[in-house]
Amino acid sequence: MSHQLPDVQATSPDVTVGLSQVGVTGVDKLVKIAREGKRPIVLTAEFEVFVDLPAWRKGADMSRNMEVIDEILEEATREEAYRVEDVCGDAAERLLEKHDYTSTAKVSMEAEFMRREQTPASDRETQHTVDIIASATATEEGTREEIGAEVTGMTVCPCSQGMSAARAKQTLEDLGVEEETITEFLEEVPQPGHSQRGHATLTVESNGDPAVDLNDVIDIARDAMSARIYNLAKRPDEDHMTYAAHADAKFVEDCVRALAEGVVDEFDHLADDAVITMKQSNDESIHQHNAHAERKVEMGTLREEVAGDD
Repeated sequence: MSHQLPDVQATSPDVTVGLSQVGVTGVDKLVKIAREGKRPIVLTAEFEVFVDLPAWRKGADMSRNMEVIDEILEEATREEAYRVEDVCGDAAERLLEKHDYTSTAKVSMEAEFMRREQTPASDRETQHTVDIIASATATEEGTREEIGAEVTGMTVCPCSQGMSAARAKQTLEDLGVEEETITEFLEEVPQPGHSQRGHATLTVESNGDPAVDLNDVIDIARDAMSARIYNLAKRPDEDHMTYAAHADAKFVEDCVRALAEGVVDEFDHLADDAVITMKQSNDESIHQHNAHAERKVEMGTLREEVAGDD
């Protein structure tokens, strides 16, 4: 004869305080992302799953959370999805349905994504790694989804470069070089500046699916820095990257503004209330600290600000 086990989680807590997020982290799953006319991309993704908890309830149903996330993600593995943010959205909506006591469910994931590309000068085939970021928050009002990526690149400090240019100018003047020639030389040959490895993060969040191509997000983020970097680099590629970076020296703040400009240029279909998150962090080469800048803003405001520069 079976007997009913007590549901301790449904009892009242000793301290009646509600919690905004209760759930599980570090859930690893395989997810297939379909591609038109090509084999699907298989990602090893790490998920976080949360619901809110009212003050009158002692605990969330952790086993139910895992049951739902297993169900939706196992299905996503078998049946190819076209967007990783939709996988998060489906899971968040199912969580909300399964928990009659919660008003908000959030599912987020990160995964490593490899893209093939050609090196810039030697034209060799190589690959580069991107960290995908996706999430969804479901409430009774609807579901908001977010998609984005973190990429690496190279930046060069304009201040350091300016000091090098001033030194070069003075040296050429001392050697008797004409002013016009000095100006032409400095315009043609970027002067040295200390460089950094940069990390650009760009995400787009909207009501429902943001309907942006992840590849476009990645390209905007990579091009917001002084130069792209590559896993494979022959000497012509190294020369290309070094010259390109020094020809487009940028502060960390400039990189965030370049992200903003890229978003407005590429994603003109986004609604004004879509939320854009832009971050740039640089691993400083001549300091023990790092540099960081970021902006989180609605698309409508971003459009107005970028248009104001025209």
